[in-house]
Amino acid sequence: MRLALVLALLAAPHLVLAAEIENPLQPSEAWDDLRSSIIGTDDEPPIDPAILLLDAPKRADNPALVPVHITQPPGAPAITGLALVVDGNPAPVAAEFTFGKALMPLDFEVRVRVDSYSDLRAVATLADGRKVMAGRFVKASGGCAAPAGKSMDDMRATMGQMKFRRTEEDGRQIGTLMIRHPNFSGLQRDQVTLLTIPAEFIQTLEVTQDGAELFTMNAGISISEDPVFRFGWSPGDAPVKIHAQDTEGRVWDQSF
Repeated sequence: MRLALVLALLAAPHLVLAAEIENPLQPSEAWDDLRSSIIGTDDEPPIDPAILLLDAPKRADNPALVPVHITQPPGAPAITGLALVVDGNPAPVAAEFTFGKALMPLDFEVRVRVDSYSDLRAVATLADGRKVMAGRFVKASGGCAAPAGKSMDDMRATMGQMKFRRTEEDGRQIGTLMIRHPNFSGLQRDQVTLLTIPAEFIQTLEVTQDGAELFTMNAGISISEDPVFRFGWSPGDAPVKIHAQDTEGRVWDQSF
């Protein structure tokens, strides 16, 4: 019996990965209510570590800057779109992403706000239309109302500034994009006037190279202040172009 179990685990190593997760998804009434509106069906997407993995801390150091790392094992089928959901947030859909072929297999990281102890899940759409899910339960609270890390004047002065860095890891190019923006959630207070700051955040983001999509984002209030996007990709020779627009209609374009 024991030998049979060992052989089964060797044949399906993703089961070992699943067993080692310290903070797996928990039963969620919020997700039960949200599921059909987000994915268009009441059917629960399967959790398949052979296709999609999500890593997030068991307990967040900073609830306004919770890192989420979404990956695929080598050889996994391509992902065309992904919804990132924080069940316990006031607006649970943190963002919806689309991905180009150059990002496959996916290695993508972003930081989010988490407002209460919550499941944090990624629901991916595969090229053949199937959906799969991965997630973690994260202990954090107050991320959507956490005060900004800089003064209002500093934030206004640097809004829209971008930095882009390329590195190489395990033979693959890694891009890291940072955009200066307070990404106000609408739940924060001005620390001087104590008045509520209206929601104001980067809503759409398009990252392309040589006319081909790398990734796009349609975001809500749960993406962190000064958002950072880290992604692995198969780069071309052309510049990487960034197009961002916030809820106030401000537009920023830059090439790297």
